[in-house]
Amino acid sequence: MSVIRLTLPLDIINVISLMSSSFHRRRVVLLHLSFWCVYVSFFLYQMTSRRGREFVWDRVLVTAAIQVSFAMVAAYINYFTFLPRFLKHRKPWRYLAEFILPFAAIMFLRLTLERYFIDGFSGAEEWLYTTRFIVQVCTTNLFIVIFVAMLRFAVEWMDLEARKKEVENEKLIAELNFLKAQINPHFLFNTLNNLYYLAYSKSENTTEVIAKLSQMMRYMIYESNHAKVLLTKEIEYMMNYISLERLRLNDQIPIKFEVTGNVDNVWITPLIFITFLENAFKHGVNNSNPKAWVNISIQLRGSECIYTVENSKTSDSKDMAEKSGIGLRNVKRRLELSYPEKYSLEALDANESYSVKLNLTLN
Repeated sequence: MSVIRLTLPLDIINVISLMSSSFHRRRVVLLHLSFWCVYVSFFLYQMTSRRGREFVWDRVLVTAAIQVSFAMVAAYINYFTFLPRFLKHRKPWRYLAEFILPFAAIMFLRLTLERYFIDGFSGAEEWLYTTRFIVQVCTTNLFIVIFVAMLRFAVEWMDLEARKKEVENEKLIAELNFLKAQINPHFLFNTLNNLYYLAYSKSENTTEVIAKLSQMMRYMIYESNHAKVLLTKEIEYMMNYISLERLRLNDQIPIKFEVTGNVDNVWITPLIFITFLENAFKHGVNNSNPKAWVNISIQLRGSECIYTVENSKTSDSKDMAEKSGIGLRNVKRRLELSYPEKYSLEALDANESYSVKLNLTLN
C-alpha cells in the first residue's frame, strides 16, 4: 500500500518567510534612522546652546552637515567593510591595522573642510586648530563608529534569533505534516477492512461505500492540505465516515450526531476530530452487542468549540484501546502544536461507557 503524504502549501510558507524577512529589514533600517535622528538632534542642541558665542544658523548647519556626513562615512565603512572582515578572521590587531589609517584620513579631511568653511584657514577661530578640538572630534567619531558597530552585533543577534525561530517553525510544520500523513494509512486500513467485509458478504452497499470513500479521500488529499479548513467541511467529512459505519452495521446500532451553534465561517485544524470518532466505532460498537450506541456532538459557543464523543463498551474494549495508543498520541501532539494552551481534553472511562470531551479555543 502506498502512503499518501500531505504537506502544507509551499507558497504559504514562502509568503510568510518573505514577510518576516521584509519586516526584519525595515526594523534594522528604522533602528539606524532612529540613532541618527537622536544624534543630529543632540548635536544641534549642543551647538545652539553654547554660551558666549554668536549664534549663526549658516555656521551651525554647515558644521552639523560636515560632522554627520563624515561620522556616517566612518561608521558605515567600518560597518560594511572592516567589521565583517573581523567577524570572519577574528584577529583584533589585524582589524585595528586595517581600520586606523582610513579612519585617520576621514578625520583629517573632516577637520580640513570644517576649517575651510568656518574661517577659510585664516586662523580667526583658534579653537579649530587646538589639540583639544582634534582629540574631541576623533573621540566623538570613534564612539559613533563603535556604537554603530554595536548595532551590527544587535542585528546579527536578531538574525540568529529569527533563523532559530524559522528552523523551529519548519520543524513544527514537518512534524505536523508527518502526524497528518500517519492518519491516511490508518484510515485506509480501517475502511478497506469494511470494504472487504461488505464485498465478502456480497452486500448491495459496496458501491455506495466506494463512492463515500472517494469523497473522503478527496477531502483528505486536497481540501485538508491546509493549516486550517472550514468546520463545515470537517463536519461533512465526519458525516461521510458515520455513513460508512451505518452501512457496515446495517443501521442496527443507534448513532446520534448533533451540531449546535453557528458553524459558518469557522476555521479549524483538519482531521483533529476523526481519531476519537474512529475509536468510538472501533472499540465500542459491534453487531453482536444489541446495546451498543454512539453519541457525537459539536457545540459552538462564540470562539469556543466543544466536541464530545460517547460510546458503549464491548468485552474487548480494553485490548482494542491499548492498540489505539498511537492514534491518540498522534492527535494529542497535533493539538499541542496547533492549539498550544488553547485546548483541554478530558476522558471518562466508566464501567459500560467511554467518553471524550475536547474543548478548543478557535481564535
